[in-house]
Amino acid sequence: MKNVSDWELVARAGSGETDAFAALVRRYQVPVIHFCQRMVGSVEDAEDIAQESFVRLYRNVPRLKPKAKFATVMFGIARNLALNHLRDAKRRGKHVTTSMAGHDNVERPVADEKSRPDRETRLREIETLIEGGLARLSPEHREVLVLRELQGLDYEAIARIVRCRKGTVKSRLARARAQLRAHLAAMGGDLL
Repeated sequence: MKNVSDWELVARAGSGETDAFAALVRRYQVPVIHFCQRMVGSVEDAEDIAQESFVRLYRNVPRLKPKAKFATVMFGIARNLALNHLRDAKRRGKHVTTSMAGHDNVERPVADEKSRPDRETRLREIETLIEGGLARLSPEHREVLVLRELQGLDYEAIARIVRCRKGTVKSRLARARAQLRAHLAAMGGDLL
């Protein structure tokens, strides 16, 4: 089902084809988990939110219409659940964790002869700084930055997901980048 479009899979899933829905999950599982992980800061919570996102998608498959890119719909569901999680965690007084290094379940290529331990350590330090910077951003700024820079969505899709104007997305993205840049300069300017 690799050559079948997302919306075709949705239509098939709406007709009861479980393989079609499974194909959608396979396509979006990793990107949705990564998005949620960067929003909430915890792999376990991100996996739970992603799972709930797919459950909600499954429940609403018969009502979905191809008015936008499917990714917009999928990330919109995940975004709402991630924001709910952050709001609930704040109410309970729980702090969001910021360490995500090594927990992303991404396959890494085998190290070649050029890779050196000091370089690997430096890259991990930079990754930690970036994750710390992301954690310091407000959810509104973090979500647009993650959707644009890590998920590669365009401004129009992000605007639909976060339910605001394209100009607001651009403004939030500029602020998020500036805040992240300032954090990186303050915390590890010599590493970069």
